[in-house]
Amino acid sequence: MMFLIDEPIPAARAKQMNPVVLAFVGDAVYTLYVRRRLALCCGEKTGALNRRASERVSAHGQSESLQRILPMLTEEEGEIFRRGRNAKKPTKSKNATVGEYVRSTGFEALLGYLYLTGQTERIGELFFPEEEA
Repeated sequence: MMFLIDEPIPAARAKQMNPVVLAFVGDAVYTLYVRRRLALCCGEKTGALNRRASERVSAHGQSESLQRILPMLTEEEGEIFRRGRNAKKPTKSKNATVGEYVRSTGFEALLGYLYLTGQTERIGELFFPEEEA
């Protein structure tokens, strides 16, 4: 089956997905967005870029970013976040508190949902407002 990397799926289908699977996608999307931003803004070597990316992509960094976006979420987005936060996870975080880990899973689930449904402008509004023109 042929598909485009950014071909959206219907919201109804995305809502039926396991929130941990949405978080799986959201983790990759967030990593790519953060790395892209760092690659374009900084003239640093890859080691420094990797350290900076790791700080933002970590459960701790995502949990901090979440505090800024929570008041901006729509009812639907809040529902997706809560499903991800409350989902039973197959693993435990080694470097974050339980609270940070569950919040970061909700953060990633929301990002995965927005990406899969083609809401890339909303991703920019919520997660990367400093890049808006």
